[in-house]
Amino acid sequence: MSSKDSATFPSKRSSIRKIHYDKISKWYDLLAFPEKEHVKRGLKYLNVKNGEKILEIGFGTGEALLILSKQVGDTGKVYGIDISSEMTRIATSNLKKASLLERTNLMVGDALKLPFEEEFFDAIFMSFTLELFLDFEISTLLKQCKGILKDEGRLVVVSLSKKGSNKIIRNIYEWFNHKFPTYVDCRLINSKKKIEEANFKVYESEKESMYGLAVDIVLAIK
Repeated sequence: MSSKDSATFPSKRSSIRKIHYDKISKWYDLLAFPEKEHVKRGLKYLNVKNGEKILEIGFGTGEALLILSKQVGDTGKVYGIDISSEMTRIATSNLKKASLLERTNLMVGDALKLPFEEEFFDAIFMSFTLELFLDFEISTLLKQCKGILKDEGRLVVVSLSKKGSNKIIRNIYEWFNHKFPTYVDCRLINSKKKIEEANFKVYESEKESMYGLAVDIVLAIK
């Protein structure tokens, strides 16, 4: 396992996001607790097989990494990239405690500058990460994802969705997102549409709910 700073962050927004997630890393598991069941549901859609190479973008404290590392077995490998060095430190510690560190390769870096070879991964997983980016950044990120996936490679995205959310809850959430974007940083997006626009084939999708906000789980194929 190697952990390193792999990218120069290209924007002020990215730098602010890095500082924010470094600060909340100690409490992140508590703050993100409502997301856990949706993350696990998304991992079922990913359907990881023994020996595969998997990438998680925005792995946080590593909850999904622990599951993925068990699923790939001794012959597979799980790669991860996250903007926060503190999140990476905690995730590394969690993997080490579970004796799964050797199955992973984590790095600190910006997802808009993925440092991987073309057609390298069997599957990519993102949970509550895609909606952190602006629309033009989402297009850039998904284009990169398509490039580093093998033919017929799988992409699973778990994200907050504007469509299907309770109208009152949605309006309140979007007000906070507009006024306090550093703290309420996930936007409500249409991930299925964004993925289709990136020329992925959406194979399956499901809509769930979290405190009145819709959560989309999308499985797409390159």
